[in-house]
Amino acid sequence: MALHFPNASRNYDASRHCVRFWGHDSTTEVSFYLEEEALFKISPYSDHDEASMLHVFDVNLARIQEAASAVYARSPQRQSYLRLSAADLSQPVHHGGKHVKR
Repeated sequence: MALHFPNASRNYDASRHCVRFWGHDSTTEVSFYLEEEALFKISPYSDHDEASMLHVFDVNLARIQEAASAVYARSPQRQSYLRLSAADLSQPVHHGGKHVKR
């Protein structure tokens, strides 16, 4: 089954320097931690506060969810916790026979 993101919740975790969000694979919840560095790579001139980080996340949600799905599909045990880096957002994403580089 494919990974879905029915829960629009996300939060900024200052202690882990990331934005946390969740996906679901059937009945399994998967926690994702998107590193601040990835958000700074997407929007290098944004402020380094919670509101700015969440705004960059929200504006780029589709791209981030595609990357999360690709990382999850590659994870060996279909882990329930995954950390996403800036490199994960620049990996090619597979779209119906075509590879699209982000």
